[in-house]
Amino acid sequence: MRVYLLIMLFFCGISFAQNTITGSVTDGNKQSIPGANISVVGDRSAVSTDFDGSFKLTTSAKLPFTIKVSVVGFTSKTVNITTANQQVNVVLKDEENKLDEIVVSASRTPERVLESPVTIERMGIQDIKKTASPSFYDGLENLKEVQMNTSSMSFKSINTRGFATVANTRFMQLVDGMDNSSPLLNFVLGNMIGVSEIDVQSVELLPGASSALYGANAFNGILFMNSKSPFNYQGVSVYFKMGQTSQEAAGTNNYYDFGMRFAHAFNKYFAAKANFTYMQATDWYATNYADKTTAGIDRSNPNYDGINVYGDEVSTNIKGVGQTLAGMGLIPAGAVNLLPNTNVSRTGYNEIDLTDNKAANTKIDFSFHVRPFGDERLEIIWQSKFGFGNAVYQGANRYYLNDFAMQQHKIEFKGKNFFVRGYTTSEDGGHSYDMVFTGINVDRKWKDDKTWFGQYAGAYIQSTLGGASPEQAHAAARTTADTGRFLPGTAEFKNAFNQVINDESVLTGSKLVDNSRIYHSDANYNFKDMIKFAEIQVGGSFRLYELNSHGRIYTDADGPINYNEYGAYTQLMKKFMDDRLKFTGSIRYDKSKNFDGNFSPRLSLVYSGGEKKNHNFRGSFQTGFRNPSTQDQYIGFNIGNAVLIGSAPDNLTRFSETFNLSTEGQSYSGGSTTKNMTGVDAYNNSYVASSVTAFAAMAGSNPIAAAALLKKATANYVKPEEVKAFELGYRSVINGFSVDINGYYNIYNNFIGNLNVISTYYGTAQDNPNLAAGPTDPGFQSVRGIQNGEYRAYQLYTNSDVEIHSLGFGVGLSRKIIADFELGLNYNYAQFDFDQAKDPSFEAGFNTPKHRIKASIGNEKVLKNLGFNVSARWNSEYMWESNFADGMIESATVIDAQINYAVPKLKSVFKLGAANIGGKEYTQVIGAGLIGQQYFASWTINP
Repeated sequence: MRVYLLIMLFFCGISFAQNTITGSVTDGNKQSIPGANISVVGDRSAVSTDFDGSFKLTTSAKLPFTIKVSVVGFTSKTVNITTANQQVNVVLKDEENKLDEIVVSASRTPERVLESPVTIERMGIQDIKKTASPSFYDGLENLKEVQMNTSSMSFKSINTRGFATVANTRFMQLVDGMDNSSPLLNFVLGNMIGVSEIDVQSVELLPGASSALYGANAFNGILFMNSKSPFNYQGVSVYFKMGQTSQEAAGTNNYYDFGMRFAHAFNKYFAAKANFTYMQATDWYATNYADKTTAGIDRSNPNYDGINVYGDEVSTNIKGVGQTLAGMGLIPAGAVNLLPNTNVSRTGYNEIDLTDNKAANTKIDFSFHVRPFGDERLEIIWQSKFGFGNAVYQGANRYYLNDFAMQQHKIEFKGKNFFVRGYTTSEDGGHSYDMVFTGINVDRKWKDDKTWFGQYAGAYIQSTLGGASPEQAHAAARTTADTGRFLPGTAEFKNAFNQVINDESVLTGSKLVDNSRIYHSDANYNFKDMIKFAEIQVGGSFRLYELNSHGRIYTDADGPINYNEYGAYTQLMKKFMDDRLKFTGSIRYDKSKNFDGNFSPRLSLVYSGGEKKNHNFRGSFQTGFRNPSTQDQYIGFNIGNAVLIGSAPDNLTRFSETFNLSTEGQSYSGGSTTKNMTGVDAYNNSYVASSVTAFAAMAGSNPIAAAALLKKATANYVKPEEVKAFELGYRSVINGFSVDINGYYNIYNNFIGNLNVISTYYGTAQDNPNLAAGPTDPGFQSVRGIQNGEYRAYQLYTNSDVEIHSLGFGVGLSRKIIADFELGLNYNYAQFDFDQAKDPSFEAGFNTPKHRIKASIGNEKVLKNLGFNVSARWNSEYMWESNFADGMIESATVIDAQINYAVPKLKSVFKLGAANIGGKEYTQVIGAGLIGQQYFASWTINP
């Protein structure tokens, strides 16, 4: 009985002095405002309005008290509450600018956008509703500074301020504090395990280096996606989109996107939510059949290597084949002279024949939220996220991520001034495969390379003896060698294809295996309630990588590779001069297993001028660094025509290959019939690949002069890349225009990149080897290795000694014009300076247009409940450089548009939209499919 009374008293105490406030929030046109925040001033009680602008707020605050009503795009308003169960109807006035929006990411503490010490872009709930793009993630491309790189419909990579790539290890993406990067490859897979658009609370983007607060990977920028709390946003939300995509290569195909959100606060102590989304579409067909290396070459060229053709990477010198055949007595020695001294490649398969061209993504997440004290003093969150799907990823090769899966699990403790969280990320490659090796090994299923090239050489000789021209002889030789080729669509092809994509061996298959993990923890504490003279924060993080590709991608055949990194930081923020001048200083120390520790300081000043303090000038300096990625350190990946070798000291000997030696090669190797090649050979005994190409072009006519062109590679083991970043900016409202201007200048040292090299099976690489020295000279032997085709190509991970500079500026303007029409316009300029002559073989890969212009116009209330938005963007042409293929990306103009109609009684919004209206197909990545048009209709229901 005593226990029962205690329980009753406990719950009576909890419910004591509870006040319930109900009401609605509308704009000046009496239109409801969903998503408005209602909070009790001086208390942690808060709630948001539902779809029709209604709210119900329960608080234990004593009467009288004040509530604050706020939402982005409107002027905040306070209301005095004097009686219990008071009914409140609030009308908010439109705000002419967005400078009072609250952001957190720039300084890890809430502050107005106007006071941010660095450039920051934001997308809120209302912006997501207005976006003209097919999804909110696509809509991020319309933000100032953002460059999108589309590898697949379900895999889009965001970048800012240059050096863009699909596998963007320079850019971070955090969803509710969790890094979305792949544990194996260290880059973000778009929104495949991100957040549903009906669960997005806000998106914040920090362009440029952010290492001082967020660590080594926040090098080019960081994107924060924050989801809605089930305490504040409750009920069932649903959206359904359907439409079509249109592309010349793929035709017209259906597109579906569906999502549901369930959220409920059972009481003030416990709430939970769950999300489910599913997207399915036909991917953009990749049909770029230009040659990878030589402009103007087509399939009629004997050594054709098409960008989206796989299997033709297998190439050899056909005269060398003839010499081998003559040595075996299969052809007369004199017949060798009929063969040209040129390379010939096998006949490959088009990408569209090696994939089902399906793009799909399923996301599931759920979270449980516990507030032990019934308010925000302490909240404990368990969150689990699962992402599954199909997409095409482009790195050194093109990879089909088929049934790829990633999951994240987090436990977090957070309060007003602190958070402590830990999470793990794991992934499973599913049935993913390398499309290049699929083409190579399907070819080998119907005829091995030696037989194919032997038949080619024999048929060429016969055709030449019969009076054929070289072009005719090559055509006849290919026809003969291709006899028995499995044609796409046939039972033989399908059988061979299925065998290859389910075979993990690079010699016979193409399956990618991945079961890698990340274990991460981080914490932050803000002393603002304990220390008054300044706002001081401290924090830190720890991460453990567990790489496990079973030897398929990394040198982990004998077991997982583990390595860790950790960091700690502190920040001080202080205001002076009647709060007009804000100083922010921070410093972070990071240490990775294989590298010395690095300090990253940041200093910034923000001055608020004008009577209303709304002319804000900002300046900042920070240093950043980027630790080499897991690929840079531990990869050991055979991509066919080369091997990618990471430079961690313990990695070099773990990757090895054994090659047979010719009779001549045996004479240089003490009679050994084989040569074992490791990463040590790649880094310490190799020629720069471009010098070997130059040698080959001249060797036939003048071998001694050609040898003088050979250059020994001097690649150092990769180390952290560094940047010094300077930024100036200005934000204000001038004659109704919201203005944001920023400029930056970056200085990069030890820039991480790749170097292609050639290592011979015998001899010693050296500058200008002396052919006159004879067969006993190691330099002579290495040249003979090149001439005999007895060498291995490698791609090394190293740093450039040349300092690289990049600079740019941006201007953003927005204002409401006639009635409620809102106009936005922004421009970005970007360039980089790199003296290629000082490092001819180094590819910086800036991959960014010099000029970009984006514009939008919209009105949420053209008529009652009817709104629209149109956005347009243009970019100048620019050079794309990557491990897979280089080429010029043409300028493009893209227009997206949507109209929406709200039906408050159904709590619904209906939308019709289209992307790339009337525009021609365009590309963002050399090697990926051209992007066509997309049309959709959607129905969204929010409580």
